[in-house]
Amino acid sequence: DHPDRGDLKLVNAALKELRYSFLVFGQYRSIRKLSVFGSARTPIDHPNYRLAVELGRHMTDDRGWMVITGAGPWTMEAANRGAGGDASFGVNIRLPFEAEANRYVDDARLINFKYFFTRKLMFVKESHAFALFPGGFGTLDETFEILTLIQTGKAPLHPIVLIEAPGAGYWQGWSDFVTSTLVAQGMIASDDLNLFTLVTDAATAAA
Repeated sequence: DHPDRGDLKLVNAALKELRYSFLVFGQYRSIRKLSVFGSARTPIDHPNYRLAVELGRHMTDDRGWMVITGAGPWTMEAANRGAGGDASFGVNIRLPFEAEANRYVDDARLINFKYFFTRKLMFVKESHAFALFPGGFGTLDETFEILTLIQTGKAPLHPIVLIEAPGAGYWQGWSDFVTSTLVAQGMIASDDLNLFTLVTDAATAAA
């Protein structure tokens, strides 16, 4: 096809990232995994941080799952902290900022990505459920992408839990927008609201 050098470098780098990801995850295919998304700016004393720790611990200690995060700080760190190093994966994205993996992910299960699209693929491909904490553009991007893939049948039907500490008001406001605008204007069907569940505690999320 006579691609230019830039196109060849993109394809080659993407294949390398996928190949290494298959190698790392392939050793744990028999174990169910929860992907946890959330803000990289949630302070350690925030109720959502403590809730993420509790959820990670609950899923690994009580249910025998493993936890996948973006390997970043705050919410991601909290989920890995609760899960423990032996039950944690980190799919880190190399950025000019916020790019250091948190200390609760062992190097053996840490994958560093150059591209968001390969990283997103591994999140969806290797997960059996998704827990989404409040976050910024990245978290909302992942939320809508997962919902879109499942809504359109491009990904298997998996549990999607939108979780926040009581009174946080983040996901409830998002849900109100989705209901009052997207459903009301016919952008999505009312049945699409059944694709996700809003919760405020780790036990309900795990269930």
